[in-house]
Amino acid sequence: MDHHGQCIAVVSGKGGTGKTSFTAGVGAALALQGRRVLCLDCDVGLRNLDLALGLTDRALMDFSDVAQGRCGLELAVVEHPLVPGLSLLTAPARLRGRPVTETQMADLLREVRKRFDYCLLDAPAGLGEGFRLAVCAADRCVVVTTADASSLRDAQHTVMELDRFPVGSLHLVVNRVRKKMLRHMHATIDDAIDRAGLPLLGVVPEDDALPLCMNRGLPILQADAPSAAAAYRNIARRLQGERVPLLRIR
Repeated sequence: MDHHGQCIAVVSGKGGTGKTSFTAGVGAALALQGRRVLCLDCDVGLRNLDLALGLTDRALMDFSDVAQGRCGLELAVVEHPLVPGLSLLTAPARLRGRPVTETQMADLLREVRKRFDYCLLDAPAGLGEGFRLAVCAADRCVVVTTADASSLRDAQHTVMELDRFPVGSLHLVVNRVRKKMLRHMHATIDDAIDRAGLPLLGVVPEDDALPLCMNRGLPILQADAPSAAAAYRNIARRLQGERVPLLRIR
């Protein structure tokens, strides 16, 4: 691993794909594998990443404070009390003054790369301002979809907006897959890969424990969501360049 961290934008065409719990779960998995990880919430106004990480109301400063020079990175970043190496940089709860520009975001991420091995940017659903901020200076992009047709179509539209990313730096994750469906999923997932035109980074099963963990303020991997957690661990390994077989779920 070089000393230069990687910034990975996590995006989805529509809401409800489980993108935020995915970001938290993979972030926690990377940290537990010994990496320094920053989860950065790009969803101004609707920020939920603190909930998914079990860090509600701990952040005093947000990414706009750092990007616009009101405070340093170390002051705004919140370290996780239970997962060493895992940190959060939250989004503003509301827009105050001028919005953060793409240039300011790129400068912020340059700083982030010096201090963290991985930065996962949780983009808001859709293709608006928060999406553009999340992807403008990222090194790679993960498009999160569910297996249903409308979500796959949205994933396709999202991919069309990501044409500046070179081949090999765009990945697809099919999330929230019901276990019953998994046996019959091969066709659907192959179809998803063909439609989105992206290599598959992982398949994450729907885990009934997930909403529960979020309500209890626990980071996902520490709670009993074993099948989702296993998928997050595999995806974290693949992001680090390991060859891990796609999760076979019983």
